[in-house]
Parts: sequence; structure tokens; C-alpha cells
Amino acid sequence: MLNTLPILIFHTLEKPGPAISFSARDFRRNLGMLHQRGYRTLSLLTAVERLRQGQPFPPRALVLTFDDGYRSVYEKAFPVLQRYAMSATIFVTTGLQRPSRPTERLPSCVHRPMLSWNEIREMHSWGVEIGAHSCTHADLTRLPTDRIQAELGDSKAIIEDMLGSAVQSFAYPYGRYDERCLAIARQHFDCACSDRLGLVTQRSRPYALERIDAYYLRPDGLFRLLATRWFPSYVRLRRITRGAKRALQVRRR
Repeated sequence: MLNTLPILIFHTLEKPGPAISFSARDFRRNLGMLHQRGYRTLSLLTAVERLRQGQPFPPRALVLTFDDGYRSVYEKAFPVLQRYAMSATIFVTTGLQRPSRPTERLPSCVHRPMLSWNEIREMHSWGVEIGAHSCTHADLTRLPTDRIQAELGDSKAIIEDMLGSAVQSFAYPYGRYDERCLAIARQHFDCACSDRLGLVTQRSRPYALERIDAYYLRPDGLFRLLATRWFPSYVRLRRITRGAKRALQVRRR
């Protein structure tokens, strides 16, 4: 059987509605269910190290990631991570300027409250990995190369300056990348996450890692598929239907 690893993406934990939202109650309940069934988290960097060394992923392992840096990650997700001793990576969008005070918050994204740097520091000191998600959350594939370089390099520098430790991971805004993005990501980071829907395998590329958006695990009952042998088939089906939908959207333009 193919050795696989799910990397889950969450954004904001709130009442289900927009695609970026996931119920805080369901998050708490489902992580408790996985913990009870013997599932454990790997850090993203540990998973990538295993991938590069050709080592199998442990059974019943998963990686948790959060994109953008919404405050609900601190308020709703962080206590659950602490309760079950789970690891996670938070990819934050920094803005263009280094904050002048640790109480400052990340720039607003879709009109939702964002993390403060004090909250980011607290989670990081506990063991949560902090990765970069660019400065402005622009679609990098639409930018000139010098702007891509600045979006990746400057966001990394701001986080390292604020936390005093190296930033080793990146998530492409909207998951979109091209060969220029890949090349620049290699200059600055040890790995990068894409929007490719799928499970990580030994054939995965460290700078275009597959992930599974928690949106595809709504409603609550679908999350339980992760703990069954049917989960890879469900992910493949979702990848096919999403690919068909995107192809149709392109044809209609």
C-alpha cells in the first residue's frame, strides 16, 4: 500500500459559511476523535525531512497547517493543539513593513480579525512553527520576478526579525505558483505548500507539497473519513471534480 501523509489546511475557525471557514466546535471534536484513535501530528519540517530522506511516514500521522494568520487560530485552535500536544504550522501574511510594536496585528484579510505578533510569539514559543505566506497575499504568478523575490524574501525577513528564529517554510498565496516561484522558494525556504489537492507521497515535490483544504471535510461526518481506508479514494474523487470544475470555468472565460 502506498505510504501517504495528509497535510490539512485550515484558515479561520468560525461558523461554517465561506470556503475559508471551519467550525471551531467541529475542529475541537474532530481532533479529539483523531487523538482518541491514535493519530498524531508531524511537524511540516519533520515530514519534509522524511520525504527527502526517503523514510516512510509513520502510520496514523498528519500535518496541520493554517493559512493567512486569523486570530481564531490563537483563540480557538491553539488551546486544542495544547490539549492534545499536537503540532501545527501557521503561514502568516506579514504586510510590507516591519511592525513597530508587538501588539500590532497582521494586515486585515477579508475583514476578519488577525493575529497579533504577541500571540504569534506565544504560539511559537510553545512549539508552533511559523511560516511565511508572502507580504501582501498577491497571486505570485501574476507578478514580475523582482516582486516575487520581494514577497518571499521580505516576508521571511520580517518574521525572523519579529521572532528571532529562522523561517523555513512557505505557502503560496491561493496555492498558485509557477517555475519562477519554485526557484525563488528554493532560495529562501526548505519547503513550500501548493494548492495541489492530494496526499503527500514519496513522489511529492518539497516545493509543491499537496494539501487538503478542510473545506472538503465539511460537513462534520466527512472528517471521519480521514480515519478510514476510504480517505485516499475520497481525495482522488475530489481532485477529479475540482479539476473538471476549474476546466469548465476556464472555458467560460
